[in-house]
Amino acid sequence: MLEVESLEVHSGELQLLGPITFRVCEGRPLVIMGETGAGKSLIAQSIMGALPSPLETRGEISLNGQRVDPLPPSARQALWGHTISILPQEPWRALAPIMPAFGQVKETYSRVAGLARHEAHKATDGVYGLLGLRGSEKQRTDQLSGGMGQRVAFAAATAGGARVLLADEPTKGLDRARAQTTLQRLLDIPLAGGTLVVVTHDVSVAKTIGGDLLILKDGHVVERGATEAVLANPAHEYTRSLLAADPGRWHRPQFDGRPTATPVLEAANVTVGRGASVLIKGFSLTLCGGDRVAVTGPSGCGKTSLLDTLAGLIPPLDGVVRRGADVGKTGIQKIYQTPAAAFPPQVSIVANLLDVARLHGISWESIASLLARMSVDLELLERRPDAVSGGELQRISIARALAVRPDLLLADEPTSRLDPITQKETLDLLATVAAQTNVAVVLVTHDEALAYAWAHKTTAVGGEQAA
Repeated sequence: MLEVESLEVHSGELQLLGPITFRVCEGRPLVIMGETGAGKSLIAQSIMGALPSPLETRGEISLNGQRVDPLPPSARQALWGHTISILPQEPWRALAPIMPAFGQVKETYSRVAGLARHEAHKATDGVYGLLGLRGSEKQRTDQLSGGMGQRVAFAAATAGGARVLLADEPTKGLDRARAQTTLQRLLDIPLAGGTLVVVTHDVSVAKTIGGDLLILKDGHVVERGATEAVLANPAHEYTRSLLAADPGRWHRPQFDGRPTATPVLEAANVTVGRGASVLIKGFSLTLCGGDRVAVTGPSGCGKTSLLDTLAGLIPPLDGVVRRGADVGKTGIQKIYQTPAAAFPPQVSIVANLLDVARLHGISWESIASLLARMSVDLELLERRPDAVSGGELQRISIARALAVRPDLLLADEPTSRLDPITQKETLDLLATVAAQTNVAVVLVTHDEALAYAWAHKTTAVGGEQAA
């Protein structure tokens, strides 16, 4: 149903991807894995005909035996939702900001799938129940957690009944149970004779989806074959390194505690909520310089709202949050789960970073040094945020936050967009910076293995038991 022949992506004279050739048949999914920035999302955007300017594609793309790459944009867009659909990596960019999310899914059932109004409402209500979104029907995208936004985007992407679905990091930001529900829904597509392409950096997702596997590095396929066979006996060194970087194989850090250190932040019996909705009750935490604490819990339980409360962005409904006496205006920095939400969309990344340097009296050399330690190619900085991968943008946001030398870093799923190797390198760097500069770090994650392997202490919220 889907054929890609000698696909390339160029930015001016620079070749970013390819040439890549593959075929996806009915009933057998394709998984594309690789490092952050390898070009996985570029493949999906190229097939869809939604590549951001000034990037351009070369090669041939066919759906059901018919070439689509020569078609004008209007003709390709006419296929969206009906014939081919995409679940984008960033729901923030894909969903309308001022319309309730429920209405957006309902609109897709009505306008794309052609259901009557009451049938569209019933179908949306059903998928909301199935995906654990009940109670959020009136909320806008910015009022949803990252995981909830991902589930809404999934509902909208599949509502039109397209037989070809491109799913870009479909489980990003989801806890284990929600991820399994989403993956089972995705697998319904090939089981019904449709075509599924899944872009992921998560080995467990690849194992669940099965089918065929492409391993991508630096814009080129370095290994391909049946997913089960490649993961069981990888031939390429890079594939082996991806598997070895799984958090379950990390060594848990040793920590001797700082009983006499001055706290940088204290939370005492805090109740967290949005408006009148209570999300977390009785949360207490004392943070000193160099502490590494992980907060785990299911998607939508209030982890992001907890970080916003600790940062002073929203007030606690009850209890007290106190900053340390020496923590200044920029002493608490937050790394957002959705990096696109933290960058002005119409301004180049370098312009934003230069503004930060001027505002806070930071040398460009110190920012460039942090970017280099995050393995960020400085040429990417000339682009706007929507022209780089989510993982690249997240690494840039981490470097930007560290540049102002905070006392406390609140990291909301900071590596959910990163491949296992880059994830480990990034969290190792955060650990090194915390030790060298005495920065306290609160890491929010849905990955319990990662939390246990990285943090000195883990705390569960959302009805789970603290560890």
